[in-house]
Amino acid sequence: MTLWTAILVASIICVAWKTLGYLIPPKVLEAPRPARIADLLTVSLLAALVAVQTLGVGQAIVVDARVPAVIVAAGLLMLRAPFLVVVAAAALVAALLRLWGWAA
Repeated sequence: MTLWTAILVASIICVAWKTLGYLIPPKVLEAPRPARIADLLTVSLLAALVAVQTLGVGQAIVVDARVPAVIVAAGLLMLRAPFLVVVAAAALVAALLRLWGWAA
């Protein structure tokens, strides 16, 4: 299977999946349990993405300057700092740690 065939098949599946979503009655989606599942699924997928991007390099787990940067960002977010400040502080922490040779 060529790359373009795989992309075409994946696109068709995505459109079919989205169309299937429109066929579900709103009463089912507004029930408490599906709404709660959707909320938790969103949070868990975002947490998994952050973990993979923070710790993953290829197939290996690597602890480098990104880990303290994410910890600083999480702390600032808990203190309700503006998002731009959070990003700048995390970037500064990672840059300084890399400058000092702690991580590549």
